[in-house]
Amino acid sequence: MTDLRKIVIDGGEIEVDPNLTLLQACEVAGVEIPRFCYHERLSIAGNCRMCLVEVVGGPPKPAASCAMQVKDLRPGPEGQPPQIKTKSPMVKKAREGVMEFLLINHPLDCPICDQGGECDLQDQAMAYGVDFSRYREPKRAAVDLHLGPLIKTHMTRCISCTRCVRFITEVAGVPEMGQTGRGEDSEIVSYLDAALISEMQGNVADLCPVGALTHKPYAFTARPWELRKTQSIDVMDALGSSTRIDVRGREVMRIMPRNHDGVNEEWLADRSRYIWDGLRRQRLDRPYIREDGKLRPASWGEALGAAAAAMDGREVAAIAGDLVSVEPLFALKQLVGERTECRTDGAALLPGNRSAYVGTARIEELDTAKAILLVGTNPRAEAPVLNARIRKAWSYGAEVGVIGEDADLTYPTTHLGTGPEALTGKTASSAVKMMKDLGDAIVVLGQGALARPDGAAVLAAVMALTEKAGAKLLVLHTAASRVGAMDVGFTHEGGLAGALKDVDVIWNLGADEVEIEHGPYIIYQGSHGDRGAHAADLILPSAAFTEQSGIYVNTEGRPQMAARANFPPGEAKEDWAIIRALSARLGRTQPWDSLDQLRAAMFEAHPHLAEIDSVPENAWAAAAADGEPGSEPFASTVREHYLANPVLRASETMATLARDAAARVTKVAAE
Repeated sequence: MTDLRKIVIDGGEIEVDPNLTLLQACEVAGVEIPRFCYHERLSIAGNCRMCLVEVVGGPPKPAASCAMQVKDLRPGPEGQPPQIKTKSPMVKKAREGVMEFLLINHPLDCPICDQGGECDLQDQAMAYGVDFSRYREPKRAAVDLHLGPLIKTHMTRCISCTRCVRFITEVAGVPEMGQTGRGEDSEIVSYLDAALISEMQGNVADLCPVGALTHKPYAFTARPWELRKTQSIDVMDALGSSTRIDVRGREVMRIMPRNHDGVNEEWLADRSRYIWDGLRRQRLDRPYIREDGKLRPASWGEALGAAAAAMDGREVAAIAGDLVSVEPLFALKQLVGERTECRTDGAALLPGNRSAYVGTARIEELDTAKAILLVGTNPRAEAPVLNARIRKAWSYGAEVGVIGEDADLTYPTTHLGTGPEALTGKTASSAVKMMKDLGDAIVVLGQGALARPDGAAVLAAVMALTEKAGAKLLVLHTAASRVGAMDVGFTHEGGLAGALKDVDVIWNLGADEVEIEHGPYIIYQGSHGDRGAHAADLILPSAAFTEQSGIYVNTEGRPQMAARANFPPGEAKEDWAIIRALSARLGRTQPWDSLDQLRAAMFEAHPHLAEIDSVPENAWAAAAADGEPGSEPFASTVREHYLANPVLRASETMATLARDAAARVTKVAAE
């Protein structure tokens, strides 16, 4: 352990790690230091000079606290602890001078700036600035950049903090921005004036401490003080990033990331951030019944009666989609019985063996891993924020091996093979040796290796390889509902084909990524008029994930609570309430009348789901070999990153991003 060192900050003595910067030491002491360029998750730039402090006995000028470490301080003449002053006249004058300098060219845009009300420059100008300027010359202007459909630019406001450049290069791993010129000619630009292509570019607007970069889809739609803020969870992928949903009236106006060091740190993928327009479009707001090949509107009483009549005395199966919370899955399982299935993509996940469908590793353990092996997954397409954590591990020196597609993951990798052949023989031996030699190894197993006919054999081979290497396993899912559904037993012995064999009625709970053959009577319960609704004989409109409270279990097995932020449109109802109402029509009334009662029953049956935001330890139980793996190469199951579920497909913003992504990969013949 590093020996602590005593320092005195504003007269108070404190012991801190000598490797901390002065700014971090002041934060430990509870002293606020203003800053613009410094960010704890980015490299240190030392650009803005707003964090100046006075080092007693040091240089006769203030020092940038973000760029000086505690171990660089000299003790006093008689060995006294070094002293730092953050409120002295020297510091006050220095901060006022820096603020005056930063405001020299800043336009007076506050009344019309989207950053107004949550702008660092506004706040710090009020706290540390003065009410005059000695500058009388014309202000400098800069040309606005075109960075694509997500980021709106006003570069005249830029103070060259370079947070955007550092994020896009270091965290996102796609070096698309930089700074050119010197002095008053310096400016932030994108390389070759190209639009940004990163799947995490929306974070640069969050990082911008002024109004130079803002969110284009949100521009001029609301002010922060108009919005009601609700803490929730992202369900666009299985990572379960912590989010904040901002609502005005009944409409979601924007989705922002929340800090969670164990999951998403403070980043959020673009498809999770900008899908709020998809929550408004193509919504199912009333029940429909198909008659003579056409859907007609119906009342809830008529729709529930039709469902009960169709199900009464007949064989019923239920399938679950990607965006469903655990509570309705538990309720539907109790109502339907054994014929339930959540593995709609055919993934070979073993019910009852949590180490085989969740793994034994935590997401945050990727940060300190020395070796990471990716099998049948493209984390950049499946979970961009998780991919950023793997890149972070690589930047700390981790070796990353890939078995599967040799895709651009934003960091160098060692390609060990394309399919199951790399899990055995010499290739597997070299991978095991690498992980054993480096230690702290994690195998990330994707659905591209499991959602195939030989998935069970591949799972057994991967678990055997993991065990030989002494590594930990992390199963990377693509559906937010999958782990929770597996936890409550929403599976059938024969998989999807076995669950749907010889059934008369299929209850489709939000499953829009599966093709169902014509024949059985199909009841679709979901929020959007997507593929599932098009094939349905009866439609029961339900609330979207922002419109009902629910528990989701993320890909590492962490139960998380998503709170209701707004209300569903029209006559749509919460998922659990629809199932409860239909159970009464069937004469099998479920024993709960509220969501709390349903959760109490669920927690009694599955106690680990009550441990919100904790990751249970999973006992290792290797999967038994089931035949031999085939020879087909692994391929990620996410082929269209921006169109992976009904909410994304309803979003105009996601359609634009998908079109731009397709245009980038289209090969154009030379003229």
